[in-house]
Amino acid sequence: MASKKSVVPFGPQHPVLPEPIHLDLVLDDEKVVEAIPSIGFVHRGLESLVKKKDFKEMQYVVERTCGICSFMHGMTYCETIEHIMDVEVPVRGRYLRTIWCEMSRLHSHMLWLGLLADAFGFESLFYQCWRMREQILDMFEASTGGRVIFSVNAPGGVLKDMPSDMLHAFVEKLDGFETELHKIADIFLNDYTVLTRLKGVGILTPEEAHDLGAAGPMLRASGIARDTRKLGYAAYGDLDFDIITSDDCDSFARCDVRIREMYQSIQLIKQAVDKIPEGDIAVPVKGNPEGEYFMRVEQPRGEAIYYAKGNGTKFLERIRIRTPTFANIPALLKTLKGCQLSDVPLLILTIDPCISCTER
Repeated sequence: MASKKSVVPFGPQHPVLPEPIHLDLVLDDEKVVEAIPSIGFVHRGLESLVKKKDFKEMQYVVERTCGICSFMHGMTYCETIEHIMDVEVPVRGRYLRTIWCEMSRLHSHMLWLGLLADAFGFESLFYQCWRMREQILDMFEASTGGRVIFSVNAPGGVLKDMPSDMLHAFVEKLDGFETELHKIADIFLNDYTVLTRLKGVGILTPEEAHDLGAAGPMLRASGIARDTRKLGYAAYGDLDFDIITSDDCDSFARCDVRIREMYQSIQLIKQAVDKIPEGDIAVPVKGNPEGEYFMRVEQPRGEAIYYAKGNGTKFLERIRIRTPTFANIPALLKTLKGCQLSDVPLLILTIDPCISCTER
């Protein structure tokens, strides 16, 4: 007797994922035959605000693209404008941006680990991950005054400095954070229940990851060593680090890559604190942008792309943002095809989705 296919909607509200993603899952019994995404549920039209906000005010708009990667959205926008206007940011300003970037990666990955633990039903582990994340947000609050939106980037540099005693206090705090991370990581990488849910689930081969345009940990967990930080923007060109990859190509590999990236972020912050020079943190920017530039950075979820075009007035002619979650959706659909219905929430989580970014 032939099986009968059914269509089950996943989202836009779902207990595992607090953001409004919507998928139509075509099922053959409990097996997913196809996943059809519906994008645009919370579209906000941020890019069109270039008609109403001048290029300096737009920095505060693009920060609101995402509440998790807000600092890096603001920094990427500012670096795009700085390249158009041929503005050289002081070295100290570039190092401060780098430190805040890696703090963003730490708190983003800890948020994701907490959500993953919650999806397993490990509620105490979820609270522990988010308690640790609060330590990074405390550092953000001490250095910027904000915990979600920071508003310390501006064309020409940064608006706030971090004194030496604050930087070294952060390093001491990260030493304790790293000790706690070892305990948390042991559960995610060695617990039988976690391994059962992640090992061998959601296979994405290197060829598929490349052809489908996957980004960030999703790409590197499939064995492809591509990390935009190696381009040397901000102060990354002065720091030593390797690209973290895994050849397992499954959901466990994506978890493993993110955990190892957190250890790497701690080391990058320590390197930056050791090497940061004294000096100015910003330079004045005069005139209006005229020209265009295409900027790539490595956000916690993967490569983000900014394009801006100026016409010599204070209002940009165009701004275009491509976020990593948008890039990872085709790869997600590939991993969902053929999986069990019970694995769908976990597979969606393994791309670390940000629907706010995707539907600007």
